Amino acid sequence: MSVTGAVMVPHPPLIVPEIGHGEERKIQATIDSYHRAAQKIAKWKPDTVVVISPHSVMYADYFHISPGNGAKGSFARFRAPQVKFQADYDTEFVRMLCQEAEARDIPAGTLGERDKSLDHGTMVPLYFLDQYDTDYKLVRIGLSGLPLTKHYELGQCIKKAAELLERNTVVIGSGDLSHKLKEDGPYGFQKEGPEYDDRIMDVMGKAAFGELFDFSENFCEKAAECGHRSFTIMAGALDGLAVKTEKLSHEGTFGVGYGVCTYEVSGRDADRYFLEEYRQREEEKARKRKNAEDPFVRLARKTIETYVRTGEKISVPERLPEEMYSRRAGVFVSLKEDGRLRGCIGTIAPVRGSIAEEIIENAISAAAKDPRFHAVEPEELERLVYSVDVLGDAEKISSPEELDVKRYGVIVSRGYRRGLLLPDLEGVDTAEDQIEIARQKAGIPEDAEDITLERFEVVRHY
Repeated sequence: MSVTGAVMVPHPPLIVPEIGHGEERKIQATIDSYHRAAQKIAKWKPDTVVVISPHSVMYADYFHISPGNGAKGSFARFRAPQVKFQADYDTEFVRMLCQEAEARDIPAGTLGERDKSLDHGTMVPLYFLDQYDTDYKLVRIGLSGLPLTKHYELGQCIKKAAELLERNTVVIGSGDLSHKLKEDGPYGFQKEGPEYDDRIMDVMGKAAFGELFDFSENFCEKAAECGHRSFTIMAGALDGLAVKTEKLSHEGTFGVGYGVCTYEVSGRDADRYFLEEYRQREEEKARKRKNAEDPFVRLARKTIETYVRTGEKISVPERLPEEMYSRRAGVFVSLKEDGRLRGCIGTIAPVRGSIAEEIIENAISAAAKDPRFHAVEPEELERLVYSVDVLGDAEKISSPEELDVKRYGVIVSRGYRRGLLLPDLEGVDTAEDQIEIARQKAGIPEDAEDITLERFEVVRHY
């Protein structure tokens, strides 16, 4: 036995009648679909139910799996303390899952629990499921800030643990969709909101899980989605399995998207190893990109690959373009992995004898000394995407109107504090955004008025 099925469900507390007091009837289609999904789970008769919740304990670089023999919870914070839950955890499954994650070098485990109580992202699904089946044990998993690929891999570990233990297992991907669907909604409107809902319901409605990796971090952030990582872990638990899919409902009555889909496993399918396919596509892209890299980026890559593998800093090589030996300039080296920033360090003005030396020093810093990230590991090297920005001279400006986020970077200064932001960055759409981010990087208070602005152009190398 292994994973029998999975469901994608939202978790609005208002859907519980004791909390909604009649308001829940405005999302009746979601309620009806929730009951159908719960009935389907009960029909599968699971030994273990794995709930993946965005509202469980979450860390930037670690998946928290709830420890212990069980947990309690209630909707007291939603003024319904009478609605209570008592869940028994599948401790053997948790141990096996942790072992599988460790074997695949996925940072996951039972350490770091901050609140033992069940969260509402878990309790809302259990509220419906427990009306039809209570003869199961629970595994509760939180999300992380790691790439989507790591979330999918954790799902693969769930599948493997179920197979090794011969557990009849059902996975619940708990998560709302966009929170930015309506101007009069609790979180307002963003055009990416309905765009996200349309895309995710199309992907999940046809179980095209490979497309989950195509949602950029910036797009998801602007849409203020809640469940994308939950759905990706769930998809990983169905890796290589044929599924019968039902898209039951999608509503956005309150300005937040609620989608319900079910997935019943019907066997194996060699065409549904989505992470493997994604890796192959990315490797092909990496080969083409590497072949097309210019000397500036090739130098950054050679520097980092040598340093990460040997700990040695390379010397300035021969046969570089003359400009890289004779000219001095500020340089930023940026690294991305799976579409996410992996490191970025640079100098506003030149501090070394040449652009080549500047690239070498800043490349090492981007890979090993950016305080926002742990040092790059050897197994990541083939997945890194590089860019090198060579900065032009900065010039003072008197107004944000003199900025163009596509053309100019900005430097915001106040006394000895200086913050810089490069131009043409994903998610930075206005001069005001650009200035605010640079101000935050410099640690300049938001209400400070005695700031100076400078702009500069860059030559970006790929």
